[in-house]
Amino acid sequence: MELDVTVQLQAQAWKQRLRPYCKIVRDTCGATLEDTKLASQRCRFEIAVVLADDAFIKTLNHTYRGKNKPTNVLSFPADEHIERRIKSLTKGQKEYALGDIVLALETIERECEEQQKSLRHHVLHLLVHGTLHLLGYDHEDDKQASQMEKKEIKILENLNVKNPYLS
Repeated sequence: MELDVTVQLQAQAWKQRLRPYCKIVRDTCGATLEDTKLASQRCRFEIAVVLADDAFIKTLNHTYRGKNKPTNVLSFPADEHIERRIKSLTKGQKEYALGDIVLALETIERECEEQQKSLRHHVLHLLVHGTLHLLGYDHEDDKQASQMEKKEIKILENLNVKNPYLS
């Protein structure tokens, strides 16, 4: 498996807050994929990550989710059906765009302050969370949420980040 992560810096403040931001983003998305069945595929995966501000993500959240407020992370899977992704990989597809992840700096900083978390650890969690959404994981019901949280906790542990769901 190969992974190409494109990082777009929409909000310049990320440069000062998260160093080295490109390496952190790429390593975290890669660690997430390594812990899935896609790791064994002979394929090149692509993910785009936008490091944005609240105004940018608020517009996306309103447009795509009908919520006129900023949020910490949004994921836009390239394909809503993970089954099709896996099937297309077994048919010899060499490259596959998984989708886009957008992070909002101000919202994340507020959450860090409220939850007494480091920015780095919270961003790692949100990148893992967003990447898992691209792979079809969700938290619409208790069973899905439990499965996704277990996966996040395991991946974050491998990145030396404590369980984000514990107080």
